[in-house]
Amino acid sequence: MGSLSQLLSLYPVRTALDIRCRFGAAWVLDHGGSGAGVAPYHLVVRGGGRLEVGGQKDIRLEPGDIVLFPTGSPHRLYSEGGLEAPVAAREQDGGPLRLLYNEGDAPETGILCGQFEFSHGKANALLAALPDVVHIRTRERGDLVMLRSLLEMLRVETESERPGARAVISQLASALFALLMRAWMEQTASTPGLFALLAEPRLRSALQGMLAAPEHPWQLAELAAACNMSRATFARVFQKAANATPAEILTRTRMARAAVLLGEGRLQMGEVAERVGYQSEAAFNRVFKRYYGIAPGSYRRGIAAGLRVEPGKG
Repeated sequence: MGSLSQLLSLYPVRTALDIRCRFGAAWVLDHGGSGAGVAPYHLVVRGGGRLEVGGQKDIRLEPGDIVLFPTGSPHRLYSEGGLEAPVAAREQDGGPLRLLYNEGDAPETGILCGQFEFSHGKANALLAALPDVVHIRTRERGDLVMLRSLLEMLRVETESERPGARAVISQLASALFALLMRAWMEQTASTPGLFALLAEPRLRSALQGMLAAPEHPWQLAELAAACNMSRATFARVFQKAANATPAEILTRTRMARAAVLLGEGRLQMGEVAERVGYQSEAAFNRVFKRYYGIAPGSYRRGIAAGLRVEPGKG
């Protein structure tokens, strides 16, 4: 399993795609801020418009564009000139997705809207490694054939009334986040964090080791040797890329893995502790509670009861 796949498996995401927008006149979509761990996204499948984030950034949107808001920033999407005289959108249910639309003589704009939901909110190291806005232009890049194809399939299914459309849309949307993260990593210089470690070839062996075997008692010398560096050089390069020490990244990896195992509910608490490198259940309990702000037993009971458990760290 590659490092990106391992990283994504540690931070499960639930994908929802629930609104289709079809505009034939000037339009405006306002999106208030989302709660911790909820990242709205928009897929431009036809036409275009503008994006305003925090009342400041003004970004042109084109067909094939994807915008994601990992921190749930308030934002506004609108047509060229749409802020001056937008035509109110109407709602219609009955299709695969809820439809927002208006009528007019302008070239049609189509946008699909949804959200990704992550566990642990601000304590989620994956979200912390992303910027406030992730913007991917799929039409400008020849390496994004799969992502463009996914957008086209989503467009066709959301506009159809074919049998099983909702199920197909759900399955297609579930692949969106992984493809989006791959595209973003390859497009931009990473913000210091887990993605920067993935993008730094000199550190790849160390990160792969920690992701593959978080239970191993990793030491600085062993990680440095895996990367063919001295301890001092390794520590410096790692800190610059991750904005954290190897020990801190190892703890984050262990706690993320522990949360997954607790959510599965198959192992005893002592077994979970051992799987993430703790011989003492008491020590594991202390670290988990310090990291997430909730005891591991309480976390597991909440998950088993079907509750959205939101640890208090932040």
